[in-house]
Amino acid sequence: MKHPFNAATRQMIAARGAAFARAESDTASDLKHAAVAIVLVETAGGSETALLLTLRASGLRAHSNQWALPGGRCDPGETPVEAALRELHEELGLKLTPADVIGILDDYPTRSGYLITPVLMWAQDSAQLNPNPDEVASVHRIALAEIARADAFDFAAIPQSHRRVVRYSHFGHYIHAPTAALIYQFSEVLAGRDTRVAELEQPMFAWK
Repeated sequence: MKHPFNAATRQMIAARGAAFARAESDTASDLKHAAVAIVLVETAGGSETALLLTLRASGLRAHSNQWALPGGRCDPGETPVEAALRELHEELGLKLTPADVIGILDDYPTRSGYLITPVLMWAQDSAQLNPNPDEVASVHRIALAEIARADAFDFAAIPQSHRRVVRYSHFGHYIHAPTAALIYQFSEVLAGRDTRVAELEQPMFAWK
């Protein structure tokens, strides 16, 4: 199903975000807090709604050359919303405000020691992105119809864990958790379902 980039779609997604019963994490407090932005924008050269996905720069010390949502670690005293807005501006040059936030999804604990809060945002004007080359190799606009495909996500078993590994299939590339888990939960919210993802596993290469 296609979602036109208009006020009606924003209102619909904001309503589903507001109705989403966010689960408070009971994960150990020694995890470092982080936030990511699930930013809804207009598709390139079109009128559909998309989300922004980045490919991390090759020179980064951690998780280089991996697919990611804009975001990073929360600074001391910073809320997840503040961190997600700051990181979005630092990485992509996109300046949004708390008024552009339309929802917050479940925290996701990672194997690398972070507790990630996904912040859902609407960017009415995203024509002039300015990616920081030190952090971002490329930026992609993923139409919401793509994440709603029946075969967009798959789940696999690995011998190292009893938890299922989640993957998102993106034009020949596999995107793994935590990013895949967060996009999967958003796709479920978009469909009007409250689906938990904290128990979805990450591949072994993301465990450090």
